[in-house]
Amino acid sequence: MTAYDVLFDRVATRIDPERAHHLGFRAIRAAGPVLARRKQPGAPVHALGLTFPNRLGLAAGFDKNAVGIDALAALGFGHVEVGTVTGEGQPGNPTPRLFRLTADRAVVNRMGFNNDGAEAVAARLAVRGRRPGPVLGVNIGKTKVVPDDDQAAVEADYAKSTRLLAPHADYLVVNVSSPNTPGLRNLQAVEKLQPLLEHVRRTADEVTAARVPLLVKIAPDLADDDVLGVADMALAIGLDGIIATNTTISRSGLASPDAEVEAVGAGGLSGRPLTARSLAVLRLLRGRVGPDLTLVGVGGITTVEDARDRLDAGADLLQGYTAFVYEGPGWPRRILRGISG
Repeated sequence: MTAYDVLFDRVATRIDPERAHHLGFRAIRAAGPVLARRKQPGAPVHALGLTFPNRLGLAAGFDKNAVGIDALAALGFGHVEVGTVTGEGQPGNPTPRLFRLTADRAVVNRMGFNNDGAEAVAARLAVRGRRPGPVLGVNIGKTKVVPDDDQAAVEADYAKSTRLLAPHADYLVVNVSSPNTPGLRNLQAVEKLQPLLEHVRRTADEVTAARVPLLVKIAPDLADDDVLGVADMALAIGLDGIIATNTTISRSGLASPDAEVEAVGAGGLSGRPLTARSLAVLRLLRGRVGPDLTLVGVGGITTVEDARDRLDAGADLLQGYTAFVYEGPGWPRRILRGISG
């Protein structure tokens, strides 16, 4: 048992999860200058036309407002994906909205894209400027008040975020797979998703001198045929990559007592329970798209074996979030040492 395990079990679990997140993130930012002196672990990897310092990144959701990119990279992450950022700032869903299922090493969140909005985040990234270090991904989503059945309004909302944020991003991700914004997952239907991605692509090209890679993040709850449909669409429109997968609304096979799960309520489940399905989705995608499209494996990666399984299944890059919460700040380097050996 590590010192972090003791701290997590005896202290962190007694604190509201959202408050614990803010306290932990504040500590990481404070330690950033000291952590930055350490050598970046892992070997460089080429993907999306970019050179990543290593294969492991931090998934969107941890740094929603782009306030700790370099401190997080100093822990070992080769890329940091900020967001999800929406066209308009919004407070998200009522609290409490973040919960632990410790028996499953899982988290349930119904945050609802709480963030400062595209204008504020773009201004923050402009001040940071371009610099050596982690590859920066920017994840964009739908503002809650925009109706999902108004395609023109949806496209305009994503376009606003794209115009403001694409000039600062090394790659851009369209998030249509969070379960916590009403109607968002409806946008995963290819007939809605394809024109949205094409609109984002055109908008990004209008505001950047060099082409910014564009990816889409999908849910593990898609049926296999729908996963393959997204793969076919990605190839048809020249998408640069797919991130598989986001959180799940499923509660099957959990070790946590039913009463505890019911008390937590709705939201996206992340962590160990996603491992098998996220791996299966990745295999489906790689089998369909062939060797060239970039695939990012995320969801339930906790151990070195999990990471290796994802790479063996065809992932070019990996991301984590929930394991980082449960395993602590040494987790990125442990994973990278394990997959480099």
